[in-house]
Amino acid sequence: MNDSVAGSVPRKKTINWQKVAPYLFVLPFIISFLLFSVYPFFSAIKMSFEQVNGVANSTWIGMTNYKQLFAMTEFKAALWNVLRYTIWTLVILIPLPMFVAFIINRKGTPLTGFFKSVYFAPVLTSTVIAGLIFRYAFSSDKTGVFNQWLAAIHLGPLDWLEEAHTAMFALVIICVWRWIGVNAIYFLSGLQGISPDLYEAADMDGANGWQKFWYITIPMLKPITIYVLTISIQAGFSLFNESYVYWGSESPNNIGTTLVTLIYKTAFTDGNFGLSCAVGVMLFIIVTVVNAIQTKLMGLYDKD
Repeated sequence: MNDSVAGSVPRKKTINWQKVAPYLFVLPFIISFLLFSVYPFFSAIKMSFEQVNGVANSTWIGMTNYKQLFAMTEFKAALWNVLRYTIWTLVILIPLPMFVAFIINRKGTPLTGFFKSVYFAPVLTSTVIAGLIFRYAFSSDKTGVFNQWLAAIHLGPLDWLEEAHTAMFALVIICVWRWIGVNAIYFLSGLQGISPDLYEAADMDGANGWQKFWYITIPMLKPITIYVLTISIQAGFSLFNESYVYWGSESPNNIGTTLVTLIYKTAFTDGNFGLSCAVGVMLFIIVTVVNAIQTKLMGLYDKD
């Protein structure tokens, strides 16, 4: 009797900590991601349809902010600026870092560790400090570094940061200097992942250096190239630090205005947070669409 009663008593359930532990480890990240990424994202979308008056006072105005945005000269100038800047950086910051990585990865190249450090050092430099140095280098005075170089060939001086074409050159130069090492490291990791057997087989088939580079190196670097292309597009459209150090939140004739500086100016100078959120939403849509197009064109989603 006692045995049957004891046997009918349900066993106390215990927590399987081995299964629960992984969720506990990722819980802080999930909470911070929801609080600091997901919530602000959807809150910004909501605010883009509102006229925000203070912290807790807002009025729903529908598409008014977007209509005002598309009519703004500053928005069109900012979009054109970041588009040109992104194209220029892609033209430079894809092939040049690939070439640098190829040279460093070659057998017999001396001081490879030193060159890795030299190319990567700029990214460790404060953007503000680097921007101030380049700002003085691009000074309109004759004592500016670039104007001194022009004077050596009997040209200039130029007002680098006051003209549209020279201002874009100044932006591209500082960003190429800053990010060439990072992209080179990415490509270097891809090169070191290519099996030497492929090159040995190509040598046996009589392939020359250019054929090996075109038919082996380039295709094998495709995933890295797509990744570098994606982050470069995102970085190009979200350019802020370098532009802000050069011109602040406003530049002459909007020659240095970017979408992010427009977000900053609209929110904290003009006090129009709803319109600022509309700019942010448009930036997100543009980057998402452009990256989706380029990954599709690059064949990232191909089944083969």
